[in-house]
Amino acid sequence: RRFMRSARHFNYTIKVLGRGEPWKGGDYMTTPGGGQKVRLLKAGLQEIKEEDKVVLFIDSYDVVFASGPKELLKKFQQTRHKVVFSAETLIWPDRHLEDKHPHFREGKRFLGSGGFIGYVRNLKEMVADWTGEDNDSDQLFFTKIYINPEKRKSINITLDNRCRMFQNLHGSLDEVVLKFEDGQVRARNVLYDTLPVVVHGNGPTKLQINYLSNYIPTVWTFETGCSVCLEDLRLACDLRRRSDNEYPLVVIGIFIQQPTPFVSVFFESLLKLEYPKNRLKLFIYNQVREIHFITYDMCRQDKDCEYFFSMDIEVVLKNKDTLKILIEQNEPIIAPMITREGRLWTNFWGALSADGYYARSEDYVDIVQGRRVGVWNVPYLAKVYLVKASLLHEELSDNDLFSSGTLDLDMAFCHNARNKGVFMYVTNMHTFGRMLSTENYQMSHLHNDLWQIFENPKDWEERYIHENYTKIMRDKLIETPCPDVYWFPLFSDIGCDHIVQEMENFGQWSGGRNTDTRIQGGYENVPTIDIHMTQINYEKEWQKLLLDYIAPITETMYPGYYTKAQFDLAFVVRYKPDEQPFLRPHHDASTFTINIALNQKVLDYQGGGCRFIRYNCSVEAPRKGWALMHPGRLTHYHEGLRTTAGTRYIAVSFVDP
Repeated sequence: RRFMRSARHFNYTIKVLGRGEPWKGGDYMTTPGGGQKVRLLKAGLQEIKEEDKVVLFIDSYDVVFASGPKELLKKFQQTRHKVVFSAETLIWPDRHLEDKHPHFREGKRFLGSGGFIGYVRNLKEMVADWTGEDNDSDQLFFTKIYINPEKRKSINITLDNRCRMFQNLHGSLDEVVLKFEDGQVRARNVLYDTLPVVVHGNGPTKLQINYLSNYIPTVWTFETGCSVCLEDLRLACDLRRRSDNEYPLVVIGIFIQQPTPFVSVFFESLLKLEYPKNRLKLFIYNQVREIHFITYDMCRQDKDCEYFFSMDIEVVLKNKDTLKILIEQNEPIIAPMITREGRLWTNFWGALSADGYYARSEDYVDIVQGRRVGVWNVPYLAKVYLVKASLLHEELSDNDLFSSGTLDLDMAFCHNARNKGVFMYVTNMHTFGRMLSTENYQMSHLHNDLWQIFENPKDWEERYIHENYTKIMRDKLIETPCPDVYWFPLFSDIGCDHIVQEMENFGQWSGGRNTDTRIQGGYENVPTIDIHMTQINYEKEWQKLLLDYIAPITETMYPGYYTKAQFDLAFVVRYKPDEQPFLRPHHDASTFTINIALNQKVLDYQGGGCRFIRYNCSVEAPRKGWALMHPGRLTHYHEGLRTTAGTRYIAVSFVDP
């Protein structure tokens, strides 16, 4: 498809030799082969009666055109030879013939049989003596003709030794760069300063031709962006107009391989996918190496399964249309690009190192940062991707898809897919989501996600910060219930609940006595029944909360004051009628105080609130998740009003003591 797209773009006339025949030419990636091509060419030439016609013979699945037949013909005629072969840096398959090759003053010496051009009369003479087997070496056959001085002269053969027409990539990767010009992309040979017409990913350079073909000839340009991303779509918009029962059946495999934060959020986002739930089958596996094979089998064995959607638990999908978008793209294996917040880390690699591990492609950063948008052929995908079920019955039917020496599961899968010639794509045409960091996830608490404010700040915010917090300034949501007292939304309901539950799970509430060994000096003048943030090892996370979410409000409402959000005391207070129902009038040991309501009046308790005595002003119905911010010393002498029923919880911080 890729080859034919480039041929159509330049209006080449293509005849495919041996279409529909089984390939019997051997696996000449590792051993010589390809004789079947010579047999097919010989038969094909016999059908052409015009002896002066020029024929180009090339491989196809690892070849793309970078320019048109007019330029190719001109360059061919400029050689003043009747047959011109592509040239290579490396000799194959018989190194003992090296000395027999003619020397050039400049350029490559060795013949490459994957591309040549010539007049029909001369090509017929060249293949006339072929009597070999289909799995014999075509390259050795042509090489022996070329190194025979009499035959070379008789047929009038030369090599395109400076890559003006043909660029073979094997042995020449350092010579080739992309050249963007006037809405078109060429491969430029920087060693000879030439622009080859035909680019061939011969031998072990399939990944490199895949990379170049993401651009050549007009697949992606700076002027047009991606020109082919909307071609060959499956169903396109029609998919969205189908009845639920007509959607393709998708088996979703979810893999949990290590302790992971925000697991409940993962399943909530899965539930929000815009896809008929009766066309999804869900399998969840936890810490078992054979899981991928088992899940793929579940798709293989279900005759109705059309796609397998693999997801690791640390994937945060934010785009509800992800599944539809991937299905519509109609590729064999395709992944939505997801990133790790604030980093260049993604779920794909743009290139591989020589030993098969990560290497950064030249375009990787531009793709990750959205400066180049499209659908990209890449050598490695992980974490989340969609696989056509037909692949699992054909090219990827082996049971050891996830085995390859010491490679991990994803690397083994991609290695095996590459070896089967299966293309893998990643799309960044939409924003799909992100990847959680799991490196430092601790499992020692009731709600471990509360501690993720450093590792996964975006996810922490979405889970625990009030949905209206970001609208505070824009929509003027800060209220002033009393002089110099500011009231604004801070925590979500879940955030409040998790803090309360964490404290109750810890359970070591103070006795409300003046003697308190937890504080400097050991004496509390106005004691409460509380648990300090330090007791649950939450002081660093709490200061991060104050810096990121309280300091911006402070600096807006108290102009000229800039806080570093330092505190000696941050704690959760519990008020109960039969325990500590109220708090006597007092000043706080702070420049300003934050008081956050952690549960709901009427629903959870009766009474309660805060009264500022100097102003005879009370806040008697604090809203769950909302914070009161007020000066701590001198002006805002205050008391905690009596809780008459239930249990009231508040989180208090004495900031900048």
